[in-house]
Amino acid sequence: MLNLYMPLDLYLRSMVTTVTKPKLQKIAAARQERASLMLSGLTPSQRAMKRAMDIVLTVIILTMALPIMAIVALAIKLDSPGPILFKQRRVGEGGKLFYVYKFRSMVVNAEALQVQVNKTDEHGNVIHKSKHDPRITRVGRIIRKLSLDEFPQFFNVLEGTMSLVGPRPELPWLVEQYQPWQRKRFLVPQGITGWWQVNGRSEKPCHLCTEQDLWYIEHYSLWLDLIVLFKTIPAALTGKGAF
Repeated sequence: MLNLYMPLDLYLRSMVTTVTKPKLQKIAAARQERASLMLSGLTPSQRAMKRAMDIVLTVIILTMALPIMAIVALAIKLDSPGPILFKQRRVGEGGKLFYVYKFRSMVVNAEALQVQVNKTDEHGNVIHKSKHDPRITRVGRIIRKLSLDEFPQFFNVLEGTMSLVGPRPELPWLVEQYQPWQRKRFLVPQGITGWWQVNGRSEKPCHLCTEQDLWYIEHYSLWLDLIVLFKTIPAALTGKGAF
């Protein structure tokens, strides 16, 4: 009710302040959820062309990258005890679980130490990666900075569990905390690189960048995949946002 004894400008300001930050966040989340409901997966022709490009480019890349991968493997073996490769369960397209392959960049018991690294931001979001993660080995810091640890995922692409471009496959325990609208990111194959990765990478965890993944799905085209791949090259070489 309008207070007749209150100056009009004060009344209007009081009305504005009633729209609190939590309310604004709820409004934004509702809009995101409504928008995500309009999304659909790839058409059969889009899927066929994407798969063909994945296979052709992956064979070419692996042919050129094998000498580099051999050097990385030797460096890991000499630097710290443990296996050269690391595999981890991730959530793929359609919510299916699969093993993602990486060069090991952390100590052997890194997953058991995850809870010691996890933090929460001011909004209660879980931050599970850190620039100063004590679990990362000496060689690990170098290969993570240059994204060389991701190279074994080209074999994921060949076996069909991943694509070259798409939203990053997420950790199952993080997916359990997703809002329903965020699960729309699993409508397409998960990728080695993607729209989120070339626009910040680890500067913001992928579970906090779902809007960018949904934008990619909404605007999907083979041309967009090529743009992401070209943008990945300078992002990887400069190490921007990688740790």
